[in-house]
Amino acid sequence: MASVKTRAYGQYCGFARALEVLGERWALLIVRDLLVGPKRFTDLLHGLPGIPSNILTARLKELENAGVARRRVLPRPARAVVYELTEYGLELEKVVIELGRWGAKNLGDPRPDETITLDSLITALRTTFHADAARGLRAGYELRVGEIVLHARIDDGHVDVGAGSLPGADLLIEAGPGIRALMAGELSPAAAIETGTVRVIGNQKLLTRFAEIFHIEPMPAVRSI
Repeated sequence: MASVKTRAYGQYCGFARALEVLGERWALLIVRDLLVGPKRFTDLLHGLPGIPSNILTARLKELENAGVARRRVLPRPARAVVYELTEYGLELEKVVIELGRWGAKNLGDPRPDETITLDSLITALRTTFHADAARGLRAGYELRVGEIVLHARIDDGHVDVGAGSLPGADLLIEAGPGIRALMAGELSPAAAIETGTVRVIGNQKLLTRFAEIFHIEPMPAVRSI
């Protein structure tokens, strides 16, 4: 079994202490997935392709020891053990959202060995959501990326993103990884439809709103001295 001893930076600093808890590999991705909802060990293992089971065990133990996560037994008939974030752990939502927003600027196209998961897509919509662009809009979106299905409900500047289909969705979007270009403003909604990057069913005008609301901001220009 992997050690649950975390590295120490030897600095009396809140930021250093946060890195001692979350700086180990996979830790923040586990937090990301638990922010979507409680998960069984096997759910986490399936949703984080590439993580060895002993490392997942170690990271969960570290998060438990730090008061970030806890185990809970589901009531009958499930009787399954799930991991969930504590109140302290849930405070990381804003951190994960802002870090995801920052990282999305440098995302580019998927690398050959990279996968897309349900939880990563749910987090992607949460992190790229711009409340100001959603003011005055009430609409439901269903997004299908391969076999992954998720939805987003927009309600006047607020969003609720979740797994599964959305009956009565105002717009259904079928897409692949190329939807990133639409969200980044590199591809117009009309061009996205024309090139087959996305296929839509419903009110096509809502695709323009989708690209405005779930928008990946550009990288700031780097100036040399």
